[in-house]
Amino acid sequence: MIDHHSALIYVMVLVSAADADMTDDELDAIGENVRYLPIFKDFDIERLTEVTRACTEVLSDADGMEKALVQIKEAIPPKLCETAYAVACDIAAADAKATQEELRMLEILRHRLGVDRLCAAAIERGARARHMRL
Repeated sequence: MIDHHSALIYVMVLVSAADADMTDDELDAIGENVRYLPIFKDFDIERLTEVTRACTEVLSDADGMEKALVQIKEAIPPKLCETAYAVACDIAAADAKATQEELRMLEILRHRLGVDRLCAAAIERGARARHMRL
């Protein structure tokens, strides 16, 4: 079983890997979230590569996405479900445009985490506003 920090990182990796192209902007966004969000205050940043690698290993299995989603759901306390969805949206918004695969992964995560539509829309709009470019 993974801890809540790892689960949040798994969420970000799932979104980034959804289109089979983990871009530098997405990887940078993952690093920024881990460095600066309060939920990661007690996380050892030196473990980021290890946790990311562990997630990609899980995803390499035939049913890896389902395994990762189960691990995420088990490790995320209800209090952090919206936070998990928010970090997922941050990764999808890190590139100039979210791909269809990333949007589908957000939908899957929203359902698995139990984030209602209205809250999800607000979180998505906030991510879009934070990552807007001219």
